[in-house]
Parts: sequence; structure tokens; C-alpha cells
Amino acid sequence: MPRAEFARRLDALWAAYPDAERAIVFGNSRHHAELAYFTNLVPKLGPALALLARGGEHRMFVGDAANMLGAARPLTFIENLASMKDAAAAVTAGKSRSLVIGADYMPTALRAIIMEAAGKETSDATAAVWRLMARKSSHELAAIDAAVKLTGVARKAMRDALMAGASISDVILSGERAANAAGAQDVRTLVSPDGGRTLRPLFAPFDQSVDPLLAYLAVRRFNYWGECFPLFTQRSEPTRICEKAWDALVSALSAIKAGVGVDEIARLIAGAIAPHQVHPVTASAFVQRMGLSLDEPPYTDAGAIFEHGEVYSLRIGATDEQRGGLICSRMFIVGKDGIAAFDEET
Repeated sequence: MPRAEFARRLDALWAAYPDAERAIVFGNSRHHAELAYFTNLVPKLGPALALLARGGEHRMFVGDAANMLGAARPLTFIENLASMKDAAAAVTAGKSRSLVIGADYMPTALRAIIMEAAGKETSDATAAVWRLMARKSSHELAAIDAAVKLTGVARKAMRDALMAGASISDVILSGERAANAAGAQDVRTLVSPDGGRTLRPLFAPFDQSVDPLLAYLAVRRFNYWGECFPLFTQRSEPTRICEKAWDALVSALSAIKAGVGVDEIARLIAGAIAPHQVHPVTASAFVQRMGLSLDEPPYTDAGAIFEHGEVYSLRIGATDEQRGGLICSRMFIVGKDGIAAFDEET
């Protein structure tokens, strides 16, 4: 991201809170979308806290180990870095009208210290930041596009491994290795050894082969995520359930535009895949916002309507007792008159 992109984000924050003089932004290895949005830093191990000043004298506090400072330095434009143990003193020393972002992610003891140090004139701006994060800029769309294309790299490697007779474990690992070799920051996978009925982590080796093989693949590039549900098979003809799911995906995508209700699309999908049942994986998560995180608000909640300028992943899942199950998906950005899908192919 260019520095101008972070300046734009901070300007929008200050405009939303004209009386605020600084923002205290917390993140850790799991919950870091807001911290990355303003600083580019994704903590790998310990937590991090950014002290962002309206005047531009920003500070960053990371881990307690000495080598954490050196590891964080290339990951953020903020030059003033210090240890987390100095964060409370820094917050106290500059008491002023403050915003706190990501307070719910803080350990209880740290939150009590930071909130006391920040003083009474403190507002929680986390939900407001989520709204700022929702509509993607051209730079963010380019990062998401790069992540989606990396899923294509991984899918090709997985398909090649399957065609060569590899086991389930080797198919999944080949995709992870290919994505990492192509520049992925993080790769997450799930696999279905039971014909698409369930998806599970690769905690233990699956030495057998299965056809069809359903997987879940998520790749992070430039801090932004892309995901897909690849289905691999050596069968020459698609099954009826596969045809129904893909037809439902096409119909849903053609109906989505800004302002369309999420429930309306859910009903369309249920009707399109009948008489098959909705897959348990997608029953309560058939659409998800996509961006800097896979598992934080607002990305786990699609909201009541599809919003203009937001990026989503639509998942169509179908299952029945005889034929197992499958999930197909597509990532897209919502426009006023329809959607623009990201191209998974490199």
C-alpha cells in the first residue's frame, strides 16, 4: 500500500471524530484487521498497539522481546517503535481526547491499564472503523485480486497432484506449497475425506485418495484475503448436484446488486438447489464480507443488504445422502447495477 492510502484512511477517521486528538489501536496475531488497516502491521506472535496522533507523530509498541522491534520495522511505515511494556506510560503521558480501536481484543488486565491511562475523554471507535473499512479503494481491490489469483496458483498445483494420483494430504500440501512459493503471507485449508459431507483441518495425514475431492482454500496477499472451495474430480461428466449448485451460483450472482436483500438471495439459492439440501457449512454463512480478515467483524456478518463498493464471497453448498456434498463459490465486488467477479485464473 502506498503511504497516501494510509493517510487517506487516517483523514477519514479524523473527519468522523473532529474532536479526537489521537487513536489507540490494538491488535494481536488473531485480531488485527483494524491495526493493519491503519498501520500495515500484522502481529505474528505478541500483541501490538499503535498510538496515532492527529498531528502525525505516530508511535508503535510491539512485543517484549528485543528482536520483535526489528521484525516489525519492515512491516509498517511508523518509524517510532518501542516495546509493549512502554505503551501504558506513553498513553498516560499524552492524555488527550482519545479514540480506542480494538479494545475488546485486549487482555483484561491490559485493557484496564490502557483505558485508565487514556482518561475519561475516550470513545470506542471500533464499529465506526469497520464502516470505513467496508468500501474498498482501488489499492485494496488490487490486493484482493492478487490474493484471489494466488488461489488459482494453488488450485492448479492441487489439481496436478490429484491427476498424478496423490493422496488427499499430498494434494492439499501441494497447494499450500505452491501458494507460499508464489508469495502468500498465509494459507489456510480444509479438506473433505468423505465425499464433500464435511470439511476438516489437516491435523493428521489422509493417505487415501478420494474422487471427488472437496477442499477449502484461503490465501492472504498484501494483507488481504481471497478464498475458494475447489472441487477436484477425474470424472468426465458433472453430477446433477454439481450442475444444480453452479446454476444456483450463476443465478444468485446475476441477481445481486447494491441494495438487494441478503435474505432474498438466500431464498433464491434454496429454491435453485432443491430438492437438495443446503450444505451445513453454508447454511448460516452463504455469503461473507472479505478484506483484511477471515474471522472478525464485520466480515463474518454480511448485513441485511449488499452494499455498494464492498467485496463478498458467495458460497453455494448442496448435499444429499446418496451423492455427498459440494460447495462452489465466487468472490466479487458489488456495483450499483450488478457485480464484478474477481478472476481466479493467473
